[in-house]
Amino acid sequence: MKILRVVICLLFIFSFSESISQNIFAEKEKFTRQDTLRGSITDERIWWDLNFYHLDIKIDPEKKFIQGSNTIYYRVLKSYQVMQIDLQEPLYITQIFEDGKKIKFERDGNIYLIYLDKEQLEGEVNKIKINYRGNPKVAVRAPWDGGFSWDRDENGNHFIATSCQGLGASVWWPNKDHMYDEVDSMLMSVNVPKNLVNVSNGRLREVTYPDKKTSTYHWFVSNPINNYGVNVNIGDYVKFSEIYRGEKGDLDIDYYVLRYNKEKAKEHFKDVPKMFDAFEYWFGPYPFYEDSYKLVEVPYLGMEHQSSITYGNKYLKGYLGRDPSDTGWGLKFDFIIIHESGHEWFANNITYIDIADMWVHEGFTAYSENLFLDYHYGKKAGADYTIGTRKGIQNDKPIIGPYDVNKNGSKDMYSKGANLLHTIRQITNNDEVWRKTLRNLNKTFYHKTVSSNQIENFISASIGFDLKFVFDQYLRDVRIPKFEYKIDDKSFYYRWSNVIDNFDMPLDVEINGESTRLYPRYEWKSFKTKVNTLDINRNFYIE
Repeated sequence: MKILRVVICLLFIFSFSESISQNIFAEKEKFTRQDTLRGSITDERIWWDLNFYHLDIKIDPEKKFIQGSNTIYYRVLKSYQVMQIDLQEPLYITQIFEDGKKIKFERDGNIYLIYLDKEQLEGEVNKIKINYRGNPKVAVRAPWDGGFSWDRDENGNHFIATSCQGLGASVWWPNKDHMYDEVDSMLMSVNVPKNLVNVSNGRLREVTYPDKKTSTYHWFVSNPINNYGVNVNIGDYVKFSEIYRGEKGDLDIDYYVLRYNKEKAKEHFKDVPKMFDAFEYWFGPYPFYEDSYKLVEVPYLGMEHQSSITYGNKYLKGYLGRDPSDTGWGLKFDFIIIHESGHEWFANNITYIDIADMWVHEGFTAYSENLFLDYHYGKKAGADYTIGTRKGIQNDKPIIGPYDVNKNGSKDMYSKGANLLHTIRQITNNDEVWRKTLRNLNKTFYHKTVSSNQIENFISASIGFDLKFVFDQYLRDVRIPKFEYKIDDKSFYYRWSNVIDNFDMPLDVEINGESTRLYPRYEWKSFKTKVNTLDINRNFYIE
């Protein structure tokens, strides 16, 4: 009996834990002052607005060493004399200049407080220059645990790349490392050994040769860019190009691959124009025509660096040759090309303010895989694929994470986020309205940072249905709605269970071969009919 009571107790605890709110999940995690300094809009950040960066660095592959400077131009929004700049250990700032004069600064973990001498007057545009150096963090498992990847290609040449989402761009260069404030434009000057090529964001302005042993590549980004989207890729690259005739005219597409992979890449990268066909149809024009589009081979899997998408999927279809959906549809395209390029619309164009809302990047982009298949292979193919990915959903914790501490929510933000959006498409029940919603999202929030709430409210208004409780259920709770029904000789009874209070979502079913939209609530509803056959629409993510 004692053992039985323990088992019953444990079952109760497990059952109760399934419905724990986001706040309780957050309470389990302990956050430090450094987490708050990194993840919140501090007094030392909010008073100034980023205008321009000039990142001017030299990379020594043999010593795995970086040194250089970042010149920051900013507009004063409110008079204040202390500025926060982020740079993670073991890198360190050596000097800071204001109008050519050295100024004081002090370190507090991974942030620096800079004490400006010049009076900061509202409306003025000022600048500082930060010199720094050191051996940056080596990526352990890029891109998830990022930093610098120091590798070599098959010919023994250095093969180097950066990746830093979540961890933060300050892992390799000093900046205002919070997503709420994107720099308006940026110049990157990257000095590397002469036998290597550097590829970064935007367009290559020029290559200069400061000495006999090195070359400096100057890349200019004319559009706003988030910090983690800035990247360095160094290797024995060769380039080939094409023009895509898109909605806004001619788009320059450049491919940078290792020398011995050129012919293989020319064939394999045919997914790129197919990607643009699908995504410009569903999402609207590519958001960075001015900066071009590049696909760059790297020594890790890949990442959505703006206008410089990195690729390491080994020239295989699927995800390293595997279909994440187990339906066969995932082997119709190269996962990294499609997924990471989808981020140009959802991550680089529309960017989360706080990483707690990371699903805005990953949910929409996982859903873009569905829409790629939908465009090229039909609606059923896209649906099969997304429904197939449900097997990997853990429902372990809410998709929305805790705010102001640089912490994302559950990894379910990918497949569960995609299935949430696929469900909303069914609620919309009008594919043209749904397409218009996705295109207008990218138009309304063009080059902007947003919160999940802004996206949620926009979609509700666009489709004409209040999705508040739908979003709360799927983003802020771990339970999946359960559709319960009972049938007798005369009536059909139905309701939602396993849901939050006031949950309100329609459901499409076929009863006796006739399509019917039901509006279940937590209380039982019913109507008189004799049910011979019942088919519940599989496209709704429910139990």
